Amino acid sequence: MDYLQQSVQNRIIVLFIAAAVDLLIGDPHGLWHPVQGVGTLISAFEKILRSLFAVWPRMEQPGKTDRKEGLSDTGASEEKKEKDNREKREDRSFHTRERIAGALMVLLVLAVSTGLIVLLLILCGRIHPRLRLLFEGVLCGRLLALRSLGEAGYSVRDPLLKGDIEGARRAVSMIVGRDTQRLDKEGIAKAAVETVAENTSDGVTAPLFYMILLGGIGGIFYKAVNTMDSMTGYKNARYMYFGTAAARLDDVMNFIPARLTALFMILACYLPGKASVAVEGRTVRIPDGTAAYRIWRRDRLKSPSPNSAQTESVCAGALHLRLLGDTWYFGEVHHKAEIGDGGRSVEAEDITRSVSLMNRTAFLMFVTGISILLLTGILG
Repeated sequence: MDYLQQSVQNRIIVLFIAAAVDLLIGDPHGLWHPVQGVGTLISAFEKILRSLFAVWPRMEQPGKTDRKEGLSDTGASEEKKEKDNREKREDRSFHTRERIAGALMVLLVLAVSTGLIVLLLILCGRIHPRLRLLFEGVLCGRLLALRSLGEAGYSVRDPLLKGDIEGARRAVSMIVGRDTQRLDKEGIAKAAVETVAENTSDGVTAPLFYMILLGGIGGIFYKAVNTMDSMTGYKNARYMYFGTAAARLDDVMNFIPARLTALFMILACYLPGKASVAVEGRTVRIPDGTAAYRIWRRDRLKSPSPNSAQTESVCAGALHLRLLGDTWYFGEVHHKAEIGDGGRSVEAEDITRSVSLMNRTAFLMFVTGISILLLTGILG
């Protein structure tokens, strides 16, 4: 067997081990997760780099004013203008330092996390080739989130079905970054559906995409980038500039997987197993592939992120829902364009339907990836 065939065979074995680990084990509470290690690296490097690239804060002297004694109005105005210009230069310098520090954090986190996995794979291979396959497969399985995302969605759905709004609100607060105190029953269900739809790509198919290409190394590289964006990719005072590099790299890494996931999600609508719902006085079978494609074509770019609305728009169309819209974060309302035509209220069972759509999408990508690898090995 030549090198290419052996490599393809090993990659397929790794992917099947990963699927088994994710589906059978998932992310049990209390079990250490590789992303925790990446998060520790991010926090440590952020602290170190912020201290290295910090600038001295501007301090006003006690009693100092813009109008000094003995200065004319013109002189005071010129002094104020010079002070404003100096502060602008200092702000630009600070912003530049923040961006550089954030970019270095990205490089260091990727180098350490990926480098460590490479070393562990080499070490396991030296002990025994099968140990390397087992380690890589278990690692990839822990980096996938199919089962844990489904469980997270059901943790919100089950209290809703029982009428426990407070319990559902607590559960949804664990999986979304928005304020949940104002959410009613429909708002809670909507938040859960949006989270499952968006994370179908981020948590399942995108890491799977890079595992198909590069195995465990690709998986840990992607999850490191995605975790950095999750921790530092905020447009607030702390991370507006420091998190720029992580956010931009995450956009690049997700560009192809998000669009592939949207297409697989549309195809998944045509798999067997549909439900009937009432939409504006008529009965519709969902997931609806035709509506999913139409809404995706129309609304896939209706988001500040270039990638998140790709899958959210498909889900909105497939289930005949209206998603996104105004959302509260940290006490402030953020205006977002709505996606989907709606026609009915979001209900608890839509969480079940979104999870089912996620499972079907992951299945199609997995089967397609295995088929491409087999074809590559045969042609090679």
